[in-house]
Amino acid sequence: MDGDSAESERFVRAAMLGVAVAEETRRLLRLHFSPSEVGADGRVHVEVPYPDSAVVEAVLDVAAECFGEKGASIEEMRQAALDSLLQLAEFDEESLLNRPAC
Repeated sequence: MDGDSAESERFVRAAMLGVAVAEETRRLLRLHFSPSEVGADGRVHVEVPYPDSAVVEAVLDVAAECFGEKGASIEEMRQAALDSLLQLAEFDEESLLNRPAC
C-alpha cells in the first residue's frame, strides 16, 4: 500500500469512527428523550442519567476538541460539539430528535 492510499484508508476509517460515535451519542440521547421536554424556544432538554451521562460528556469533550469548538463555558463547548455531532448523525428521519419542536 503506498502512502496516499494508506492516508486515504486512515481518513476513511476516521470518518467511519466519527459517524459511529455520532450515532451512539444520538442513540443515548434518544433513549432518554421525551417529547414533553421541548421548550417554548424549540430547545430540547434531555436528562441523561449515569452511566450514560459519563459517556456523553466524554464524547462531547473530545468532539469539542476535534471540532475546535470554543465557548465561554464547558457547557457551551459541549453544546456546540453536540450540534456538530447531531449534524453528522442525521440519517434516521424517524428519530424523535429530528422532529420539529411543537
